[in-house]
Amino acid sequence: MTPEALAALHAACFTTPRPWSADEFRDLLAGQGCFLVSQGQGFALGRELAGEAELLTIAVHPDARRAGLGREILRAFETEAHAAGAIDAFLEVAADNLPAIALYQSRGYAQVGCRKGYYHPPQGPAIDALILRKALIHP
Repeated sequence: MTPEALAALHAACFTTPRPWSADEFRDLLAGQGCFLVSQGQGFALGRELAGEAELLTIAVHPDARRAGLGREILRAFETEAHAAGAIDAFLEVAADNLPAIALYQSRGYAQVGCRKGYYHPPQGPAIDALILRKALIHP
């Protein structure tokens, strides 16, 4: 996927935090340890450094949700991160994003922290970010 396609899909999926631009995707993809996993109408962008992987963002087009694509992409992210040398994966998720939390928990992620008031939606109160972790010994 091109940075422009990534930005368009990200914009279709997110308002909080704000969607990322094509330039931001281009810069991230050029960064050390960054990798992209994409399948059809979804993608995951990750980074591996010093044995840890971070899921920077994952997106599945709203029209393609609830069909297992997010689970496939998350599994592919874990496999790629493990192949790059990561033994643990981390991510953050908005505390009110219950479908995403359920997906992550179904793949073995567990909460290890919380950033109070981390996300600032266009309207309404700030939302906590939950920090989740998974050991990648057997992704």
